[in-house]
Amino acid sequence: MIYKMMSPLLFKLAGEEAHKLSLSGLKALSAVLPANAVHNPILSSQCAGLYFHSPVGLAPGYDKDADVFREILNLGFGFTEVGTLTPLAQVGNPKPRLFRLPEDRAVINRMGFNNSGQESAIKRLEKGLKQPLNGVLGINIGANKDSDDRINDYRLGVRNMAAYADYLTVNISSPNTPGLRDLQGKAALNDLLSAVTEERSAFLAKSGKQALPIFLKVAPDLHTDDIDDICAVVSDQKIDAIIVSNTTISRPALNSMYKSEAGGLSGAPLKDLALQRLKDFRSASSGEITLIGVGGVANANDAYERIKAGASLVQLYSSIVYEGPFIGRNIANGLIKLLERDGLKSLSDAIGIEA
Repeated sequence: MIYKMMSPLLFKLAGEEAHKLSLSGLKALSAVLPANAVHNPILSSQCAGLYFHSPVGLAPGYDKDADVFREILNLGFGFTEVGTLTPLAQVGNPKPRLFRLPEDRAVINRMGFNNSGQESAIKRLEKGLKQPLNGVLGINIGANKDSDDRINDYRLGVRNMAAYADYLTVNISSPNTPGLRDLQGKAALNDLLSAVTEERSAFLAKSGKQALPIFLKVAPDLHTDDIDDICAVVSDQKIDAIIVSNTTISRPALNSMYKSEAGGLSGAPLKDLALQRLKDFRSASSGEITLIGVGGVANANDAYERIKAGASLVQLYSSIVYEGPFIGRNIANGLIKLLERDGLKSLSDAIGIEA
């Protein structure tokens, strides 16, 4: 109710200004509200060796610099993903670069991995991790725009961030860093993931940790051959999961005045495409690769649809703009009702039942 009252004011601000204000508001809110985590055994699951009390997570992009990961988990999300973080700080693309499309329940962005860099984020992570978290923390790593060796940037990302993450996500699917999606090609992807897993092995040997899951985030704008190649490389390199998907450069019919802005489109118009790509990856991998569904998830029915199509977890981002900060808790509670309605005893019973 508070968010519905405030949202007209937030929507009068430019997108990035509203985002900054929401970060400050979230910090203030968390100081006066109790944790809202949803702990119900029917939702709990093991994924990539990690325990999730809820399958609903916040995708990267909101908490770019590891400012509010504790607060996000206390809102009722089962996990959250910081980033995208690059080895060096970068300002990203010129403003304006974030556009809300309320008529379409969508967002277009061309941010360009703007972030304060991994060294800066580490300071906040060290502070925020002094006490146990109310959920799982992922860290999304990327390459600097002007890097001469992008694969080495991902090596650095693993080396720098592994100690602070429950899992790491290799993001090669943003459309806003020129040439980044070329790393989705079979040969380039194999070289990249080989380097990443080599760094993971070195970290595990040095740290004594038993495991560090690696997820790969892909674009929805893929062809059948691309999907087959990605599944083959992921399987060969023993990557723990594929996140399907990032924003799209395609443009379905839109109504907003910003519909022609360049960048990645997310939110409700991405829903059908992202769901289809999830089904494609499930089919191409014969259900042997763990999948995480993202894109157009705005309510419990959307999340349940992804789970039944084969997703072990779901993420959202754009819908928090329109539905407010407690969307993670609300979707989790809605999933409980849907699972009970269908006579299922656990989330695991629902994964892929319609695949």
